[in-house]
Amino acid sequence: MPIDPIQVLQAAQRPVSAGPLPPSLLVAGATGALGNEVLRRLVGAQRFAPVQVLAGEPIQAGLRGVQLLQVAAGGAAHWPPAPAEAGLIMFEPPRLYHDRERALWTPMPGQLVEVAAWMRRSGVRTLAVVLPHAQGRLPEALKRGLASLDEQAVAALGFERLLIVRSAGEPAARTASGLLPRVAAWMLSVFSYMVPSSEQPVRAAKVAELVDAALQLAPPGIHIAAPELVWRAAQGDVRGVAAQWLRP
Repeated sequence: MPIDPIQVLQAAQRPVSAGPLPPSLLVAGATGALGNEVLRRLVGAQRFAPVQVLAGEPIQAGLRGVQLLQVAAGGAAHWPPAPAEAGLIMFEPPRLYHDRERALWTPMPGQLVEVAAWMRRSGVRTLAVVLPHAQGRLPEALKRGLASLDEQAVAALGFERLLIVRSAGEPAARTASGLLPRVAAWMLSVFSYMVPSSEQPVRAAKVAELVDAALQLAPPGIHIAAPELVWRAAQGDVRGVAAQWLRP
């Protein structure tokens, strides 16, 4: 059956019904292997638009759908609001051999409350915080709850959904001065291999997948992902583990 060109033109001129717009996202700390992986996954899934990444100096965005939001170095307390519905805070430092990452703004752990408060003033209702986990530094109970006064202050800001992901990270290297301290450190280094497998570092891609799934599935409330849960999710069914974790 031949197609009438007039009908084609008329169909092209009809207004297209616009669907619901995806929520906007603010990202602080899109640096390091983890920050880069999380950003790539969230942008590629196209569940947020636009995605605004905080930068400390002018830079050209390299990913489609990403906007760079340049902020002042003085601190988030004096930043003007940047309207968004969701926020993401990560603390991994930039890799020195990546020029783009050095231009991005990365928060220090002590700035968590300040940045979270700025995001809340900007209208953010869902906040995800991805924290590096120092092996053996957290008591068992705190791994599953609010581990510091800063986290309690963030929880009190009134977010509709608060996600805290404790990602296992490499222990910091320690340097000892003097012969005897170095010998003692060498003898005690054997215990570094006794870290439980459930608290060992996991691939950044798996953490990014868990954060993505949590942002989709989380009901209202405060949700804490302990390092063991992050490790278990990294072993296979990330979405299944996230659904079990976030089940009402």
